[in-house]
Amino acid sequence: MSAPQQPVTDNAPALPDADPASDDAVVEAVEVEPRGAGEAGGSGDDLLVREGDVAGDYLERLLDILDVDGDIDLDVEGDRASVAIVGGRLDDLIGPDGATLEALQELTRLAVAQSTGVRSRLMLDVGGYRAERRADLTTLAGETARRVSSSGQPERLSPMNPFERKVVHDVIASVSGVHSESEGEEPNRRVVVLPDR
Repeated sequence: MSAPQQPVTDNAPALPDADPASDDAVVEAVEVEPRGAGEAGGSGDDLLVREGDVAGDYLERLLDILDVDGDIDLDVEGDRASVAIVGGRLDDLIGPDGATLEALQELTRLAVAQSTGVRSRLMLDVGGYRAERRADLTTLAGETARRVSSSGQPERLSPMNPFERKVVHDVIASVSGVHSESEGEEPNRRVVVLPDR
């Protein structure tokens, strides 16, 4: 039997109420540094902070419903809101190869879009999975770039999700003598590292 749905108010995503005895999830506000004078105005920052707040509220309720321990850290990184669930036993929220994390990020983005009326590019990390994956991919991309530069032969990497491909493309773009392209269709889209001609 599923829990009753609460009415949607103030454009908040509808989720069943959490168990009142459960207060495992905690949302911690993070001070956001204002952008420099040469960057986009404050309204963009305000929207990103609001995206983070909406995502934090959504994820807090979800963690309570799932009875999962975790704290929620909110931040703004560059031009997107960043939310991280930390602490506790979070493997079930990551899933195999980050599949559950990807789905959870998409649901969170939809909740944010419903509340703000704007498509969200929010990034979600759970238990440091994305941060660790970014470090591993940075190493992989650097090593691949060196091999391709040395051999002059292109290399195709394993299929990756959009986040992972972007990490690789960013690293390859910083290495002279090589460039990268994506090929294939989701979910088998991959990065190809090629020598410059």
